[in-house]
Amino acid sequence: MGEPVRVLHVLGGLSLGGAESRVMDLYRCMDREKIQFDFLIHRRDIDSAAYEKHFYEKEVEALGGKVYALPKFMVYNYAAYRRAVREFFQKHHAFAVVQGHMTSTAVIYLPLAKRAGVPVVCAHARSAGVDKGIKGLATKFLRLSLLEKADYCLACSKEAGISVFGPKWSTSPKARLVPNAIDAMRFRYNAALREKMRAELSLGDSYAIGHVGRFHYSKNHEFLLEVFSRLHQNLAKKGKQCKLLLLGEGEGMAAAKAQAAALGIEKDVLFLGNRKDVEAYYQAFDLFLFPSRFEGLPGTVVEAQAAGLRCIISDRITKEVGISELVSFHSLEDGAEQWAGEVERSLVYERRDRCEAVRKAGFDVREQAKRLERFYLTGTLE
Repeated sequence: MGEPVRVLHVLGGLSLGGAESRVMDLYRCMDREKIQFDFLIHRRDIDSAAYEKHFYEKEVEALGGKVYALPKFMVYNYAAYRRAVREFFQKHHAFAVVQGHMTSTAVIYLPLAKRAGVPVVCAHARSAGVDKGIKGLATKFLRLSLLEKADYCLACSKEAGISVFGPKWSTSPKARLVPNAIDAMRFRYNAALREKMRAELSLGDSYAIGHVGRFHYSKNHEFLLEVFSRLHQNLAKKGKQCKLLLLGEGEGMAAAKAQAAALGIEKDVLFLGNRKDVEAYYQAFDLFLFPSRFEGLPGTVVEAQAAGLRCIISDRITKEVGISELVSFHSLEDGAEQWAGEVERSLVYERRDRCEAVRKAGFDVREQAKRLERFYLTGTLE
């Protein structure tokens, strides 16, 4: 057998984020004698002697992939960024496909990759919203012509596709839906592991409210903490206890810690950081709380369902993620007190494995890996 075809994934980084985790799940399931992934990431410290590898870099290298880096795009360095991209693809263009998950700048790097000789370039929408302020406006502006510049415009949900590529995406021949698939068996409910994790975390009889996500504006941690604070007060009046387990890192973590202290709940909020064995923590949860302002299609909610968890989530999240009766959608306009009431009413239920529901809904990573293998080998995604 000859050399595997190489696919370049363009990402902001290789930290433990949603897009990165979903790509890595697919990578592990690929036939790497046929398909090999490489990664082009963006870093501020690209020229620093103190360069530290991102979370997944060592695993990528162990699997046979290469990690390349470009300077982080900052708008004001447009010319320098474009020049760096052009120089990169002049040197590195032997890819069958370039798949851009970083859609804010895909309008820059995809045409340059195509011009350098890459047969297929595609943009992959993974979010149905943008950051607030100037950054969000710049992102919207940069995406205006993206539908025209890519051979395929992939999206994890219909909302994400329309948000990133515009209203014409839904009828475009370039449009393809690629769900955020997970390794469902990895997250299946395990009663023995649940007991072990709850003991390690010293949870005792406390209800464990869980959340998995980076500390970012989109995830709405400030509202999440308000909801937990109300729940904490309500349960305390009944002689019951609860803990909030937060997995993830990000620029908003310090503000979240300060808010928890201001609300007087800091002793019952566990900031657990990034965890590679996140599946074990889902077992310890009693309920998954996810009040995001916007999402594409959050794989974490699919993971939580595979683990048999009830999920109280924002109605701003696509309904496509509700693959079982475990999910209920609620408006952020309802306020923290009403959300806390919904959480309390949802804490007692029969916990059981839901992996089959995940598979039937098309969210199993092995099935999606087979579909994408065909795409990478043929250049056609049906």
